[in-house]
Amino acid sequence: MKYRKLLYAITIPSVLLFSCTKLDETFNGDLTQDQVGGGGSANVDALLTGIYNSMRLPYQDQSRWWAAEEHTSDECLGPTRGGDWDDNGVWRLLHVHKWDGNHSFLASTFDDLGGVVYGATDILQFSPSTQQAAEARLLRAFANFSWLCGWNQCPYREPGGDPLAIPQVRVGSDALDYIISELNDIMGDLPDGPANKANKYAAKVLLMKCYLNKGTISPASGDPLANRQNPTFDAADMDQVISLADEIINSGKYSLADNYFDNFAKNNNQISTENIFTAENIGGSNSGNVRSRWFCTLHYNQNPSGWNGFTTLSDFYDKFDDADLRRSQEYDGVTDVSGIKPGFLVGQQYDQNGTALKDRTGAPLAFTREVSAIERGANLEVTGIRVVKYPIDYSSGDNSDNDYVYYRYADVLLMKAEALLRKGDAGGALTLVNQVREKRGVAALGSVSLDQMLDERGREFYWEGHRRTDLIRFGKYLEVWQEKPSDDPKNLLFPIPFRQLAANPNLIQNPGY
Repeated sequence: MKYRKLLYAITIPSVLLFSCTKLDETFNGDLTQDQVGGGGSANVDALLTGIYNSMRLPYQDQSRWWAAEEHTSDECLGPTRGGDWDDNGVWRLLHVHKWDGNHSFLASTFDDLGGVVYGATDILQFSPSTQQAAEARLLRAFANFSWLCGWNQCPYREPGGDPLAIPQVRVGSDALDYIISELNDIMGDLPDGPANKANKYAAKVLLMKCYLNKGTISPASGDPLANRQNPTFDAADMDQVISLADEIINSGKYSLADNYFDNFAKNNNQISTENIFTAENIGGSNSGNVRSRWFCTLHYNQNPSGWNGFTTLSDFYDKFDDADLRRSQEYDGVTDVSGIKPGFLVGQQYDQNGTALKDRTGAPLAFTREVSAIERGANLEVTGIRVVKYPIDYSSGDNSDNDYVYYRYADVLLMKAEALLRKGDAGGALTLVNQVREKRGVAALGSVSLDQMLDERGREFYWEGHRRTDLIRFGKYLEVWQEKPSDDPKNLLFPIPFRQLAANPNLIQNPGY
């Protein structure tokens, strides 16, 4: 059995895929009973590897879940630059919250998450070991949580069921309760590590996220937007977050990295002290699209020659203190090769020898604070502050060695701090926030509010694929920000893709679409 043929099975197979010159991966396939139903001698190890690999597209490609979380937020903009990066407005629609059920990237993300869920369910009928089954169920819960946060609906089939039957659907709090139950059920069967495999500490972090975001999820039979518009935070749920955080902290397995960018480096699997859950990428041979994190933002005349696309916004950049090591710092193997300092790139750019770079018109390659959703004129190549979160791997070609980061120890500390703050323990929250800030080279805060907590999460996790969920939980997602006008509450959920509605009567379109 070839795992790739199982992709998209939990959702409905479709031949409608969006084409874009900046995308590296598009594939799809119709299913037959022979492809998914036979194979009592199926190689469970190979199937489990296939599930891990199937997570690369929805989570590492710049057009999938990362775009849903970042381009829809105040952290990221994909401006059209003359005739480049227009793509029928698909990037702009994300930033201004004007999508519908035909938005190709959102629809493909929904499909690709279904591939993960299907594969993880399918493997359970082939007599996996206890640990293999637990790993598959954790990956399934992980993808279901993304579905829940994005669409509030999670299609499913039972293991061994008819792969061509119409999936059933869990909605809202029912879906969240299922995820929590699954995680608790498998916790004792998961290994302690490593980070690039489903492990018990990754399950604990996901449980923390379930309880922390529980107040944004409405009952299955209620208005799906109600709690997202007015999140509530039950003390018992916050206690769960705190307790799970303490289990991770007291394990002694993790600590904040001495160098922030070690968490994202090409050898981060060896040098990071805080990565809890990652996607393994093998340099030069077997990798996801993590390289898009630098290609999508770097200019054509930098090293590597990028796609000159995405930027952050000056209002977000201004949340950082000058001393903040997360904002920019030299990094061995990158700055000495190209002149690029991981973090934010603004102003005149230089190569490794200190020579000032120029854009393709011969003008100085000096990235501006100003940027618009649609750029025209002589300076369209240099507008916007660029972002390089992952130190560039110059040794592995297109298959970069940087393991893609899902969860880090800093998130454990800041989620615990947020739970303490929501319970009224501002002092305990402040201690944890300042623990992170001290490691990142910035002065301690004298006090901490919810707004400051959100800002600190932004500084710590920018461009890691968490911002939309954070903004919703803090009640900020509908606010106006740079290049985004007034908003509609319906955008607190994404629309169910039209092609899925047409095929699955158990799915119900979200309000307003």
